[in-house]
Amino acid sequence: MVATSPRSFTATISRSAPRAAAALSERTRTEQVTQPAITQLVTRLERDGLVERRPDPSDGRAVLVHITEAGRQIGRSRHEDRTRHLAPLLSRLTAEQRQAIADALPALARLAELGRGRRLS
Repeated sequence: MVATSPRSFTATISRSAPRAAAALSERTRTEQVTQPAITQLVTRLERDGLVERRPDPSDGRAVLVHITEAGRQIGRSRHEDRTRHLAPLLSRLTAEQRQAIADALPALARLAELGRGRRLS
């Protein structure tokens, strides 16, 4: 199994639906970790105020994980950090090289989705 970090987990929740919740069982599949590992991770994130658990209204046995505003802020901050790091590097590429990267993005996004075992339309 691939270990996941708190930051990657909150990013995954944030990307999947910024205002929506994630079932722990779904996160077990998308994060490629065991149920006990994801439960432990969510407990830490909840303790840190980055996510909160709520009962699933459609299934009393299930719990949904919602990202908090603090979790969203961390996600935004990480995105800004990556942008700040990549922008100067991208500026050193030629226009053709930047276009080649842009043209490859749909295929790379598809590859990432396939790696997560999800199906794109």
